[in-house]
Amino acid sequence: MTSRSILSRAKFVRTTTTIATIFSYSNGLILLPIASSLSPFLPSISSPSSSRRRSRFYFTDPNRKSNRNTSTPNSSSIVTAASAAIMSSASTNPNNGDRTSQNIPTFDGSDEKSKATDFANYFCAYAQLYHQKQMLTDHNRMAAYHAAIVGNADIFKGKVVMDVGTGSGILAVWAAQAGAKRVYAIEYTDMANHARRVVKANGVEHIVTVIQGAVEDVILPQEDWDGIGIDGGLGLGGLTIEEGDVEVNDDGRKNQRVVDIILSEWMGYFLLRESMLDSLVRARDTFLKPKTGLMMPSHATMLLAPISDEDERRVSHNDYANAMDDWREFAEVTSTMYGVDMSVLEQDYDREQREYYVMSSRWAELRTGCLLADPIVVKEYDMHTCTVEDARGVGLDIGEDKGNGSPIDFDVVGRRLSTSLVSADGDATADFGALGPISGFAGWFTVDFKSRTDPVGRRAAPVVSNPAHLSTGPEMGYTHWGQQVFHLPSAIPLLPDQTTRIVGTMEMMRTKESARLYNVRFRFVASRRKTTGSDDKDGGGAVLMKGKPEELVYQIP
Repeated sequence: MTSRSILSRAKFVRTTTTIATIFSYSNGLILLPIASSLSPFLPSISSPSSSRRRSRFYFTDPNRKSNRNTSTPNSSSIVTAASAAIMSSASTNPNNGDRTSQNIPTFDGSDEKSKATDFANYFCAYAQLYHQKQMLTDHNRMAAYHAAIVGNADIFKGKVVMDVGTGSGILAVWAAQAGAKRVYAIEYTDMANHARRVVKANGVEHIVTVIQGAVEDVILPQEDWDGIGIDGGLGLGGLTIEEGDVEVNDDGRKNQRVVDIILSEWMGYFLLRESMLDSLVRARDTFLKPKTGLMMPSHATMLLAPISDEDERRVSHNDYANAMDDWREFAEVTSTMYGVDMSVLEQDYDREQREYYVMSSRWAELRTGCLLADPIVVKEYDMHTCTVEDARGVGLDIGEDKGNGSPIDFDVVGRRLSTSLVSADGDATADFGALGPISGFAGWFTVDFKSRTDPVGRRAAPVVSNPAHLSTGPEMGYTHWGQQVFHLPSAIPLLPDQTTRIVGTMEMMRTKESARLYNVRFRFVASRRKTTGSDDKDGGGAVLMKGKPEELVYQIP
């Protein structure tokens, strides 16, 4: 992974209103100011709101190792304290009735403060070429999009395409090379200037128009519509918008729903982080032909699985313990040398560090051998029909989930491994069970580029003859998205000839203060029963143990 050598170190600088993350990059420092984000469930703490590719370096460096003592803190004390903090916050937080009150700015010009804040927190990193390069060197990402576009040139030929969040412009260039007659490449940041140069260097400037601005603000330039055969609903002939959808705005502008295909690489960590899906849905409802238009990708799926990842789980606990050792040393020195007692703040500092180190998800590049059970689907999105409400989370009091949470149900068979069933790289075969323990859960996503499956689109839209698939799961090796790992405060042991079952729900909700960041809540009960057969996944054996209900809330930083 090339990005691992880019960042040598990171530090957190906290103030009362701002967090600044300092990155030692190349030969200089990048100082990125970022606003605090507060959890609607956890007590308020500071958490960076940076882009997914930048934030992963500090929070979730998969190579990070503690260079201090390796004493492990008492797990039961962490569980007790974490549970107390969660339950206290859940019972007193006035926002619990509206967990998703924060919305993405619509950029209609009425709230310049929100627009500026959103740029500082989210968009600014995307204006950096090193950031774009990291995405462009993700082979799995590139191969999937290239196959979806160039491999389906028949549906791009002669069509109007929009690329939402074009970045370097590479998807727009591919669309032009596939035969599109007009491509509108939308980019909010100054990366738009680089995209124009890439477009020109590849000889498609007569096809691709780069537009700098938020897609919510964009009005498609219509001066050349006659020449390329686009009819915006005023009877100009050529390629028309669909019957029944003709509208003319009050100022006489032609209808904007002339786009045949919307391209976008909008996905964040665990799919939803960054909340770019809101912008994509608004673009679809403003520009895409509703009956025959295609979204690429067309479908998205969120997956979750239990994992064994004890080395990294212990690192998080050790980092937490070391942070508290530092605090106690600091408090002692301050008292001895300066005569000021700071111990009164130890409990608050403990809560802050515990939530940061233990109750925050981590970026990981897991091996398939870490998975203890087959992944389950926690949410599916049809990009042609999903709504802005759907983008607000998983299992909330909105949309199809109706507040019940997305169900999770895993059976993990624990057995001693036979050497004949261990592969060369040390992974156990998938169907033989494992020694565990269960260290936590891992979440990732897949997207598909395929034909429409909604009733209207299935009848009217063109068929995608060469579907493409992109997975960010462990089976794919490196992607810049990786997987998000939610380590349990205390691991669940697996015992030989016993099956551990985890049953509960998962919710994913936006943080109260930052609409682009999310929290994940797990509610579950673990039980253990006698394994009755080699393929026993659903039981029949006697229940040997049933644990107490657990409720854990994590930040996705």
